[in-house]
Order: sequence, then C-alpha cells, then structure tokens
Amino acid sequence: MAHFLIDANLPYHFSLWRGDNYLHVFDLNDEWPDSQIWNYAKEHDLIIVTKDADFSDRIILSEPPPRVIHIRIGNMKIRDLHIFLHRIWPNICNLIATHKLIRIYPDYIEYIGPG
Repeated sequence: MAHFLIDANLPYHFSLWRGDNYLHVFDLNDEWPDSQIWNYAKEHDLIIVTKDADFSDRIILSEPPPRVIHIRIGNMKIRDLHIFLHRIWPNICNLIATHKLIRIYPDYIEYIGPG
C-alpha cells in the first residue's frame, strides 16, 4: 500500500490521513524547505500530498519517486474539504499507483505521466 507525506499546508488533524500509511511534515520538521521535503519523500518512497505548486512543477521534470498529489481546489472550509476528499480519495489512490502526478480540481481530476 502507498505511503503518503502530507505537506505542512494541509490540515494536521484530518481523519482521512490517520494511520500508518500517512506521515505529516509536522511530525518531521515543519520548517523544512521544499527541497528537504522532496528529498525525504524520495529516500522513503513517499507520495507528497500538497497544495504547493512547486512540487507539481518539479515532478513534471523528474521521475518518481516521489509521486505528487497536488490539491488545487482553492480555499475551502475544513469540513467541506474533508467531505470532498473523502469522496474521491479511493480513486486518487488508484490513479497515483500508475501516474507520477495527480492534480485535484473542484470539478475534475487530472493525471499525468506514467510513473
């Protein structure tokens, strides 16, 4: 099963991302720059889940690991974000297994490159 590294720009206390398969940047060092987060994810074969376009841009020019799930839904209440992601998360997990980048928009999911 995939293992995910949740970026600091996403909620720490989020029931969808609890369990052994999820690690939050706050559990490591919330002051790490993007490059250190990238390297850690690469070394541990983790999938970065983020709202930060820098990771999305970087994977376009790279090969996994890591893989990237880029959430591009704008500002949303935590409750609405949870409902939205909970509904699509199984599909996202299936897609990230075979693609290097998944971009999540409010009305569609974009997946890029075999991974």
